Amino acid sequence: MRATREPHRVAVLALDGVYPFELGMPSRILGLAADRYTVLTCTVDGRPVRTHADFTITPEHGPEALTDADTVIVPAVDPSRVGAELPGELSAALALIRPDARIVSICTGAFVLAAAGLLDGRRATTHWHLADRFRALFPHIDLDPDVLFVADGRILTSAGAASGVDVCLHLVREDHGSELANTVARFCVVPPFRDGGQAQYIEQPVPQDGAASTAATRAWALERLGDPLTLTDLARHARMSLRTFARRFGDEVGMSPGRWLIQQRIGRARHLLETSDLSVDQIAGHVGFATGASLRQHLHAAIGVSPQAYRRTFQAADRRLS
Repeated sequence: MRATREPHRVAVLALDGVYPFELGMPSRILGLAADRYTVLTCTVDGRPVRTHADFTITPEHGPEALTDADTVIVPAVDPSRVGAELPGELSAALALIRPDARIVSICTGAFVLAAAGLLDGRRATTHWHLADRFRALFPHIDLDPDVLFVADGRILTSAGAASGVDVCLHLVREDHGSELANTVARFCVVPPFRDGGQAQYIEQPVPQDGAASTAATRAWALERLGDPLTLTDLARHARMSLRTFARRFGDEVGMSPGRWLIQQRIGRARHLLETSDLSVDQIAGHVGFATGASLRQHLHAAIGVSPQAYRRTFQAADRRLS
């Protein structure tokens, strides 16, 4: 019999100029996670706020919702409304957040966290189009505008629009494992996992003028991750020269074929660490790393932990939920 456990409390802070799409993401995604989260939407003063669209919203909660939140999410706001300093009322509201609470921004919400001093000494991201403005306002913050999201300790920042979905799914995955995150993703009809280090902005997201795509070759490779695939193998399958394949792959995916293969192998390895009892060496063989040492090296470079530590984290989460 499953033990009763209090849902994780999430407060979504709606500011004047909030983007409605991003505002609704946490409730939509976390709300599908089998009653594991309670999501409340609040404002800094309990009054209605004007959205970036042509309507006003009236959340049912004021800043008191921030005081006992386990996670606070700041969705995207009209960038013209945020600067290097925060209004006093907003600063006072943010000061109510518990020191140990997890804090997440979606898109331009990173400007709010930066102005509040929450990103000092941390790595962060925001929408690529606003990277120059962010750096001008906050030159002391290590901004990486080329990724989908950044997790730096208890602070997470994500890029524009769809990356808010990615970071919310990441929260579910981090809290409760990949199986629940995959279930939520299926309900939302979105990819269950896109690595935070994936490129945020791609110059040519689709092939030009009927040019051949690398999509079929990517699907082919995903079915053969355990094989020692090379760039030559991929180019041969796509029926392209090495140079043409590498260029077109980069245009479509935003990274090199080699880096993409490593990301897919790490993603598959993480899933097996979470859901199987296979040894590290066995998992390495299943996902195409030559040795367990190679898997350890790549996993540590990607997420900063060893396979054993990663597995223990999810085993501990399973015990908490049992």
